[in-house]
Amino acid sequence: MNAGADLTLIRERKPLVHQITNYVVMNETANATLALGALPVMAHALQEVEEMATAASALVLNIGTLSDAWVESMVLAGLAANRAGVPVVLDPVGAGATTYRTETSRRLLAELRIAVVRGNSAEIATLAGRSAQIRGVEAVGEAGGPELAREAARELGAVVAVTGPVDHVSDGSTVHGVANGHELLGTVTGTGCMSTAITGCFLGVRGDDPLAAATEALVAFGVAGEDAAKKAKGPGSFHVALYDALYDLDPKKLDSRAKLS
Repeated sequence: MNAGADLTLIRERKPLVHQITNYVVMNETANATLALGALPVMAHALQEVEEMATAASALVLNIGTLSDAWVESMVLAGLAANRAGVPVVLDPVGAGATTYRTETSRRLLAELRIAVVRGNSAEIATLAGRSAQIRGVEAVGEAGGPELAREAARELGAVVAVTGPVDHVSDGSTVHGVANGHELLGTVTGTGCMSTAITGCFLGVRGDDPLAAATEALVAFGVAGEDAAKKAKGPGSFHVALYDALYDLDPKKLDSRAKLS
């Protein structure tokens, strides 16, 4: 892993990250992408998603606010990205909470070549065929742990990033634990979706190694969360400070601050 070098590449190359995401977090993920150093585009119209996905360096699919038209846009964009060799990251928001969300996630996994699936323990467990508790879009109960990440990666045929108090990323064989972060990340809507967007940024320069890209993204986002918490008085000021912290990440110090296992 070389998160610092890849962060430098992101800032030099400014990869275009095409995001078909949800209304709740669209502004947050766009700003997080910009703050890190990449370029966001939030295109979801059927008439342009294939063209935009082909032009991008990575495609992020986030099912947080679903509609049939948006699902079709995701499929079209994903197929175009696959044809162009553009890596795709899927955030199965709320999979397990409703049949629609679960079936949509499974459809995307079946019809598209997904590089990384990033979700909480309940979402990932649901898609891997394990029992899970989810309330709305939040996991309830025990965290996933390294075995969930490994088993889900084997089952889904993609790198899986299970985020929680300790994040676990696996390709079905290797598992990386990432302990960076802060509890205030759980008090702001959309921080999970932001971490998926940041994963897209790293995939934009490390598409050849999705395990490394997903791990580096969570290190970078976790370190930014730690830095933001030092300046915050609560969730509101933390939200603002998080963008500043992403912008201020020091590539030279990033790897030394990674809490990996």
